[in-house]
Amino acid sequence: MSTPLPARPADAPLRHRIHLLLEPDRSQSRASRRVDLFLTFLIVLNVGAVVLESTEPDYRNVPVAYHVLEWISVSVFSIEYLLRFWTCKEFPRFQGRGGRFRYLLRPMSLIDLLAIAPFYVELIASAGGVDLRVFRLLRLLRIARVAKLGRYSRALRELGEALWHRRGELVGSLAVLGVLLFVSSTLIYLIERDQPSKGFGSIPESMWWGIATLTTVGYGDVVPSTGLGKLLGAVIAVLGIGIFALPAGILSAALTEVMQKRREREAARVDGRCPYCGRGPADTDCEATP
Repeated sequence: MSTPLPARPADAPLRHRIHLLLEPDRSQSRASRRVDLFLTFLIVLNVGAVVLESTEPDYRNVPVAYHVLEWISVSVFSIEYLLRFWTCKEFPRFQGRGGRFRYLLRPMSLIDLLAIAPFYVELIASAGGVDLRVFRLLRLLRIARVAKLGRYSRALRELGEALWHRRGELVGSLAVLGVLLFVSSTLIYLIERDQPSKGFGSIPESMWWGIATLTTVGYGDVVPSTGLGKLLGAVIAVLGIGIFALPAGILSAALTEVMQKRREREAARVDGRCPYCGRGPADTDCEATP
């Protein structure tokens, strides 16, 4: 039987308090949820601004509003990035030598960096008198901010967790799909290559028809002209329904498992136990890594 860890004192260090403020799953405090909602709203606002900037009349009418939003957003995201870097030591996984470097290499940390980097690159280039046309494509990388929603949306986090836990089965399903695509494209090429219908001149060309047929989309731009080719197309379309139902079932089962684990963690939190390791009060340190 494990010994409960001692409760953290009321005057916790500032780093720990900021860590709990940025991690709503750990603190469940009202202030943390408000920060969570504010950052989510700011991300959605930024994505909408990037979309509206592509409509030239809208951007030309109110360019100042776009620039103000960009400055505010980058300031907030930069502060958030620095605070997360500072408080990452609160996770046992990132304690010790090299912990901060490992934190910077996490996928979500790289996304956070990608969300603000284009702004600073463009700012430095402008100050140095560099032709900004070279860096205009970098502005499109701001759309990476939508990936930050994965940090603040429970549904997206659970989906990502389900995908990770079932990655082996999903990769196997994709492998079966790839084999079926290659076989169907090869067969339709052998059947239709001498016909006047276009799109079957080679196996790579035939793969466009194979993808459209396997997904049962059927764009109609490439269709077989022989009876045997049409029969093959019907068979491939039916097989495609079954093939795509396989990963859907795997993902559904994985999501059910993830939600069950989340309910167990919430029950542990209500009981006063750590939701990750099951020991001691929920606000103590533990060896588990979320």
